[in-house]
Amino acid sequence: MTPKITNPIAWQQAELLMQPAMLRVVDNIRKQLETSDWTGTYENVETPIPGYLLRLKNQDREIECDIWELCYQVCFRDYQRLQSKLETQEVEIDTSLIESTGDVDWEKLEAKTQRVINELFASLPHINN
Repeated sequence: MTPKITNPIAWQQAELLMQPAMLRVVDNIRKQLETSDWTGTYENVETPIPGYLLRLKNQDREIECDIWELCYQVCFRDYQRLQSKLETQEVEIDTSLIESTGDVDWEKLEAKTQRVINELFASLPHINN
């Protein structure tokens, strides 16, 4: 899925938020994996859109998560994951993550990232050992 940003100000806001969101997503995944029965590995992917996959494994189960999709959930309001990576979706920046000074609000970014990653891990199938 490709987010469609509709104006130059929103584009600048997305540029401001995406790298910090990526850092917080990866760090929160690491924290979750420390206490989880799941293991995770990252993989660079080139098609259909360059990015990163997180492969979560537990026994014979494997789940793939697109890291950009997780970042989109953090950076955009009411982001809904689409089935096809070739689809576009008009998105709205979550401006609550930006302080009035124009800087990233790190506390709000961290809180939203934690919520997104907690929801991801809570949605994983429970596997009995």
